[in-house]
Amino acid sequence: MIDLRDLDLDALGLGALNLGALDARFVIFVGLFLGTLLAFEGLRQLLSRGERQDEAKSRRMRMIKAGATTEQILQVLKPPARKSGFEAVPLFGSVPHALRQAGLTLRPEAFFGAIVAGAVIFAIAGSQVINPAIAISLAVGLFLIVPPLIVRHLRNRRLNAFVHQLPDALERMARGLRVGHPLNTTLASVANEMSDPIGSEFGIVVDQVAYGDDLSDAMRELAERIDVEDMHYLAVSVGIQHGTGGDLAAILDTLSRVIRDRATMRQKIKAISAESRLSAIFLSCIPVFIFFFMSVTTPSYYNGVSDDPLYVPMLVTIGVFIAVNAVLLRKLVRFRF
Repeated sequence: MIDLRDLDLDALGLGALNLGALDARFVIFVGLFLGTLLAFEGLRQLLSRGERQDEAKSRRMRMIKAGATTEQILQVLKPPARKSGFEAVPLFGSVPHALRQAGLTLRPEAFFGAIVAGAVIFAIAGSQVINPAIAISLAVGLFLIVPPLIVRHLRNRRLNAFVHQLPDALERMARGLRVGHPLNTTLASVANEMSDPIGSEFGIVVDQVAYGDDLSDAMRELAERIDVEDMHYLAVSVGIQHGTGGDLAAILDTLSRVIRDRATMRQKIKAISAESRLSAIFLSCIPVFIFFFMSVTTPSYYNGVSDDPLYVPMLVTIGVFIAVNAVLLRKLVRFRF
């Protein structure tokens, strides 16, 4: 039997205090875990979002099905170009244009506001668990790098899909022109029968022409909006034919064949340079992997010399050399098509 009179009340108070601190840290860890899990799931759904077969083929067709007018469609899918003020920022000046190319209707102000809010929340939550300076550094680095990389990935994926669909669209337009359909009708067939991204983009051109814009101007704006070399060729071809006339069907067939040949050449170059690109990735990552592996498995390997005055300068110098090596290797194995 334990006599309550023999218990030390001070010890009980200290134990309760430690238990409360442990509970607070447990809640913080659970909150960080759930927040990270939700963020990862949101990014996964954003990167892997797709359409079911029973859905409309393009965003424009879904809006038409919902009863949206031409003006409403253009306001959402082709908002007026506005100077957001971020174009002059060195690292983030291209983000507003990348958002438009990725097909995201998110305003740049909202995007950067979400980045700042996420960094602040992460820094406050992380400072409860680790060193505040480290937490702030991680928050700034994470939220300054990851969101622009996600936008860039979405933009590249959408532009690659557009280029992949463009030869089929040109062949469809050429067949329509040969049977006697006007150019506007062939553009409408591409917009109504092909999926995104080319369906919505050509649909914007059709809506602009129906709203009073000139066809050559609408195609030129599409080329500037997508900013793909093949699309610039198409815009120039349509502009020349619209002004002087000519056999546009033959031009579209030739352009379609050139785009397919260029795509085939890109795939061949990627296949030939795959070994070099993987070697560059391995050579860039191995020093970093060895450093962290040795720090975890044998902490005394680096901690034994961490008090030396030359430790930090040598560590910084090695890190700079590794970064320069990674950049040079990337330049050597990266081919511009």
